[in-house]
Amino acid sequence: MADAGSKVSGIAGRYALALHELAIQEKSVDSIMGQLSQFEALLEGSADLNELVRNPVFSAEDQLRAISAVLDHAGLNGLGANFIKLVASKRRLFAISGMISAYRSLVAVSRGEITAQITVAETLNEKNKASIQSVLDAVTGKKVILIEKVDPSLIGGLIVKMGSKMVDSSVRTKLNSIKLAMKETG
Repeated sequence: MADAGSKVSGIAGRYALALHELAIQEKSVDSIMGQLSQFEALLEGSADLNELVRNPVFSAEDQLRAISAVLDHAGLNGLGANFIKLVASKRRLFAISGMISAYRSLVAVSRGEITAQITVAETLNEKNKASIQSVLDAVTGKKVILIEKVDPSLIGGLIVKMGSKMVDSSVRTKLNSIKLAMKETG
């Protein structure tokens, strides 16, 4: 467990580590991961919720009341929802995305898995996702958990981030490289 703890740091890491330890005790690691993932999807889909989470103008009471309503409306309850409410009451919602990411990393490390963030121009179909999964599993020799992000500005290709390593084969990056090369020769 000390190894997993050393992989996360800062406020997000401390909160995630505490949650992970509690989740192990309660035998609810997967349940909490599901709840946190659902909340993360809500965050990604709502500019208003992002504003609430990031804006320091809102008081802890306002954030807690609003987050509680969002969680209730989404049907999220249990330890994961209580964790999010605790974070709101402590005025730490600004770090919730980092906490979710750190928790995901702790879960992956405890299972001997690696997390890879794949950024693509449009949502991958299952065949392409399986191909990427298979290549990354073979390269690392471990089970790789894919987290897919969509960024249409990439135009095409993909960016893969695993730990401190990143491979950027996006069309946007290639076009920027060509543009830079053209400026140097002109």
